[in-house]
Amino acid sequence: MLKKFLSLFTVLFFTTISYAQNLGDTSIVDEKLETEIIEEIITTKKAPTSKEKEQYLSQVTKYGFKNLFTKYSYNATAPYTSQINPNAESFMQDYLKAHSKSLLKMKDWGLPYFNLIDNILSQYGLPKELKYVAVIESNLKTDATSWIGAAGPWQFMPATARQYGLVVNGYIDERRDYIKSTHAAARYLLNSYKVYHDWLLVLASYNGGLGNVNKAIRKSGSKNFWSLQYSLPGESRNYVKKFIATHYVMEGGGGVTTQSVSGGNVGIGYPMNIEAGGGVNPFDNKLNLTDTESQNALTQTISGKYNSMVITKNLAMEIVQFNRYNPQFDNMMSTHGNYDLRLPADKMQLFMANKYIILNECVQLLLGDDNVASTQTVYPGPKTVVTKKKKKK
Repeated sequence: MLKKFLSLFTVLFFTTISYAQNLGDTSIVDEKLETEIIEEIITTKKAPTSKEKEQYLSQVTKYGFKNLFTKYSYNATAPYTSQINPNAESFMQDYLKAHSKSLLKMKDWGLPYFNLIDNILSQYGLPKELKYVAVIESNLKTDATSWIGAAGPWQFMPATARQYGLVVNGYIDERRDYIKSTHAAARYLLNSYKVYHDWLLVLASYNGGLGNVNKAIRKSGSKNFWSLQYSLPGESRNYVKKFIATHYVMEGGGGVTTQSVSGGNVGIGYPMNIEAGGGVNPFDNKLNLTDTESQNALTQTISGKYNSMVITKNLAMEIVQFNRYNPQFDNMMSTHGNYDLRLPADKMQLFMANKYIILNECVQLLLGDDNVASTQTVYPGPKTVVTKKKKKK
């Protein structure tokens, strides 16, 4: 079975590439296998079961940006304006004027969230650009709740959340669990992609529903977002504008990370330290700590697949505070496999007491959403009133 799949994957991969230049308003060449894999993911509520399926999806889904990027996917090393569809630049100018400052701040404090989302999206073969949906939905906040009841970083309604594998009831709300809700969002986005094979249309439907996008397609006679945009509700059209503008701010100025001369990633706000052999040592720069904080901090060298989001959750520590003590933690861990972790003394004691539990949860995050320790909001149960019966005389 695997041999057969690999053979089909090879044929479809080269067929997709050869036809990519002529996609226009059409869909990916062979949708049967793609639909099969996506439906398996939706049914099982799990990421692809093999690396081959993940790689296949990553090849076909990148063409969904055919109407945004001139070469179907964004290349961080090339000039931004040479890649973006000319229609997009004027389309997003007004949104940029109003929101670019807050988005620029998010490039720094949002890095751990982006790393976490990137990791999960890649498990489903999805373009990493889709992480910016969580920015325009909730500003990456787990406690975000809309007036109609959508909640969490991906703003799921209760019924949709349950449909894609989340538990939502009077006691537990997994829409606010970053890991589990991102897995659910990946499944939701894939299912919508199966319908349109165009990410701009998927984004419009994420805001306004499939019905409104289908109506716009029928009215305009096109599946090209730029041709049908004025047949969409204004809110859905602006939603796509927000996505494009957010991507532009986050990536256009070098992105959340910028490339160093040696090829490594350097986080925003941390200057490059280029020596023989390259690399970045964030502690060569003065940490943004007060004298008291520095004196009360403890340092411990750690190695393994640790993730800052998991650590902060277990230590009940704000991610912004963690980043001040440990600049570029996730990047350095992924590049070098070790780090001199620095924490306030009480937090370090808590970390040392639970380091293996934390490490196990970090590894589970890399593997998928099964058996991941939950970070969901747990509500207290209803109070029961016990009344004493009077004894019969």
